[in-house]
Formats: sequence, C-alpha cells, structure tokens
Amino acid sequence: MNAADRFAALPGLLAADADLRRRGRWVETDCRVDIGDEPFWLSFGGGALKGFERGPRLMRSAIFTYRATDEAWTRFWEPVPEPGWHDLLALTKRGAASLDGDLRPLLQNLQFFKDLLALPRNAL
Repeated sequence: MNAADRFAALPGLLAADADLRRRGRWVETDCRVDIGDEPFWLSFGGGALKGFERGPRLMRSAIFTYRATDEAWTRFWEPVPEPGWHDLLALTKRGAASLDGDLRPLLQNLQFFKDLLALPRNAL
C-alpha cells in the first residue's frame, strides 16, 4: 500500500476517533494535503469532515496547503518516527514538506491537524 492509499483511509480513521472529532468541532476550513504528487482536498465544518476528495480538481481553492514527499509521509507514519520525521513542522524544517496559503486556521488548530494527519500511523 502506497502513502496516498494509506491516507485515503483518513475519513474512516477520523470517524472512529470521537475525541479527535470533539477537539475539531470548531474547525471551519478547506485545505489541501499533498501525499507525494497526489492532492487530497479536505473540508471541515460543523465539527465534521464534510468533504474528502482525492486527485486533481480544476480551479479548486484551499485556504492552506500542506505538501510532503512520499518518503516524508512514510517515515512520519512509522509507529515511532525518528527525530526530524516525527512532526509536521519538523518535516518542513528538514525540507521534506512545505506549507502555503493562509496558515491561520492551521496554527489556530495546530494540535488537531497534527493528530489528524498522524491518524494513518495506526492504520496498518
């Protein structure tokens, strides 16, 4: 299973995590997460993941985008990642990931997004 296929399980993983859904109840944003070359579009509202689309979308906008290489996601999702591969911001520091756009919604809900994007860690 490649990194994009592993990330595609995110809606089910989030649905199974009541605590994370509760902590994300105030998140209202549209964002994009790139797993290697594959974009995923996530829409949050009313405490839920309202939309989850895989693949390119013509003229689709997002408030912010988080992009990382396949290697970065694979190493980030290890059961106990090595230092430098353990955190979203550590990935950007090492140059394996990048952030674009209005980062306010991400930073206001940083722990939620860190935990959300780490969910595939437990999906093997």
